[in-house]
Amino acid sequence: MREAMARAEVGDDCYGEDPTVLALEDRVADLFGHEAAVFVPSGTMGNQICLRLLVPPAEELLCDADAHIVTYEGGGAAQHGAISTRTIVSPRGILQPEAVARQLRPEGFRTVVTRAVAVEQTVNRGGGAVYPLAVLESLRALTSSVNVGLHCDGARVWNAIVATGLPASTFGPLFDTMSICLSKGMGAPVGSLVLCSTSLAAGARVLRRRLGGGMRQAGILAAAGLYSLDHHFERLIDDHRRASHLARRIADVDPSVIDVDEVETNILHLDLSGTDWSASMFTAAAASRGLLLQMTGPRQVRAVTHLDVNDDDINDATAILRVLLAEGHSSPR
Repeated sequence: MREAMARAEVGDDCYGEDPTVLALEDRVADLFGHEAAVFVPSGTMGNQICLRLLVPPAEELLCDADAHIVTYEGGGAAQHGAISTRTIVSPRGILQPEAVARQLRPEGFRTVVTRAVAVEQTVNRGGGAVYPLAVLESLRALTSSVNVGLHCDGARVWNAIVATGLPASTFGPLFDTMSICLSKGMGAPVGSLVLCSTSLAAGARVLRRRLGGGMRQAGILAAAGLYSLDHHFERLIDDHRRASHLARRIADVDPSVIDVDEVETNILHLDLSGTDWSASMFTAAAASRGLLLQMTGPRQVRAVTHLDVNDDDINDATAILRVLLAEGHSSPR
């Protein structure tokens, strides 16, 4: 990937003159069946641009209560877009069309008008849950019927494509806007794309500049994204296999910690409520043994498989976690 970056043909992307950026944008837009794509530095910036394309200031976005856009993006929708956000608690973060229908607020009732609904594919805090196609189709039919936009935070949409076996072009046309990430499992060091119509893309480029995302010879970064599409996409199935294997091995020690059936892609959420461990002490103990985990709550921990984790690493992680979980039932923390 670094060799591809070094060889990249570049131009000035602020003027739309970088050939490698243009090639990446055209390729990803075509994959997802969208008219246009805009290369941006991060998925958070991509999401924030999309939300502002769909929701005017002081009007409303609906999303899940644990969605990335309201949990991990620093309140950007409120600060940068003056967007009012209302959330719905959903099973594993997957919005249910019936629940969304009850919460949509039209014009004329002295309430803040709902302008867009956002989904996350896959769902980070839902343990990498994949939105079923039927649910997405129902949400699209619902939002279209009331002239409400539908956005997809596609941080891990590549994992959903691999897990379902459905092509990207099945998911893309369901959404007015998408933010597609090329880092994480795809392995690029930086970069996401906003997918939308040609008319919205012009506005997306203006917003990108306002948010400080205008880049010059960005083809060096876009080359990493193109490389990831050629070399890292199909191998995502290995991440899913390794995550499932690790989940089963953990459940052998303590089935209360993880629901094996909920490990659909590359994310495992460990619930330590039935053990003596707090999340902070558990992650510290794991780190001292060379295993890095992330706290997602006082007694919740996240583990993620990716292209830098091989089968030997999974075996090492398994051994560490099995020891720690056994300790968690034998001594107070």
